[in-house]
Amino acid sequence: MSTAERAVRRLADLEGSDRAAARRTTLLQMVLSRLATLAGEEPPLLLWVPGRLEMFGKHTDYAGGRTLVAAVPRGFVVAAVRRSDGRLHVTDAAREQSVSFDASGCPLAEGGTGSRPSGWRNYVETVIRRLRRNFPGLDAGATIVFASDLPRASGMSSSSALMVGVAAALVRLGRLDHRPEWAAAIRSPLDAASYYACIENGMGFDGLGGGTGVGTHGGSEDHAAIVTARAGHLSAFAFVPVRHLEDVALPEPWRFVVTPSGVAADKTGGAQGPYNRLAEGARALLGLWNGAVASPARSLAEAMASSGDAIDRLERLAARSQVAGWPAAALAARLAHFLREDARISPAIEALRAGDAAALGALSADSQQDADTLLGNQIPETVALAHAARSLGAFAASSFGAGFGGSLWALVEADSADSFASRWHPQAFVMRPGSPLSEL
Repeated sequence: MSTAERAVRRLADLEGSDRAAARRTTLLQMVLSRLATLAGEEPPLLLWVPGRLEMFGKHTDYAGGRTLVAAVPRGFVVAAVRRSDGRLHVTDAAREQSVSFDASGCPLAEGGTGSRPSGWRNYVETVIRRLRRNFPGLDAGATIVFASDLPRASGMSSSSALMVGVAAALVRLGRLDHRPEWAAAIRSPLDAASYYACIENGMGFDGLGGGTGVGTHGGSEDHAAIVTARAGHLSAFAFVPVRHLEDVALPEPWRFVVTPSGVAADKTGGAQGPYNRLAEGARALLGLWNGAVASPARSLAEAMASSGDAIDRLERLAARSQVAGWPAAALAARLAHFLREDARISPAIEALRAGDAAALGALSADSQQDADTLLGNQIPETVALAHAARSLGAFAASSFGAGFGGSLWALVEADSADSFASRWHPQAFVMRPGSPLSEL
């Protein structure tokens, strides 16, 4: 059996409808065709890298809170082969765009060294720059080709999935997972997910030093879902440090319907400032706490769990704070959102186990409202689409992603899912939770 035939079978076995399987096969054919023109050989490495759905846990992960997430049955097919000249060449087969780096990791333009790449190419450069720093002597010579059916900047983690795909390909081709530096820091797939998140946000990871990242101050929920999701299930995680809490199956009679809002939320573009400000608010609250106690906490969640009166104490600290750029009322709203959203994870899991549609409806309505009034990351389009989902018959619905655009999910009965999707939004698709990062 050829590499392509084996990959088609494995893609078909991943969670998702026949339509999702057909889309993945189309991506595979696109990637293999482009790779054949570039390298003239079948790839020894093929990867599936999904996007991510966040059911609950808006802007809680980087503050040490909890989230409830799943992989989506859309994502990236990535193919990779070694090169003998030490150069790294990465191509988006769908958009016919490429970026190249010389053997030292410098970006190349036609005729010589180019300026720092932008857009998706910046994500690739961030990956190669970090891997070279953490693993000296890395031979990153490779041709990598990818194609994706994830809407760009839609809140489904297309940028994180791309970075995971490129990083995972280089780790496997370069056998970095056999090196002592890797073994000392990364002991599980969840550790690998956390390391990939640190490549993106620039933080160090257990002895693997940090860097500049891509400019966003996010956490690792996207990467945890992409790397370790369980097909057909939602996964609950807690963070700083990341811990897997439990998995819960989506009841068989239900389906998610997911749609982009139509407004791109580019975390390395126009949405970066507003996105990072929410992370800065969580850090400001943690700074207030740590400045007032003898034993500093690693995260806002750890601080709030440290004593029975911790919440009251931090609320009082916030009320009389003078943090530059953060009025007391704004800090109070940021704290209230974190506490309320973090607290939704356990009852959401209970509702899923019990098949309690009414409870999930109430939780999602409150989450959507808090994102609008406390977090302030909603726009008219996401507010209107969440309202429309309920008007059209969804029993639960909410926006997800970084906000300021992005996507929404709705929960409906399986037998009405297709009809609901067609009435809700032209780009809506029906799904069950998908499969994680997989070697094909």
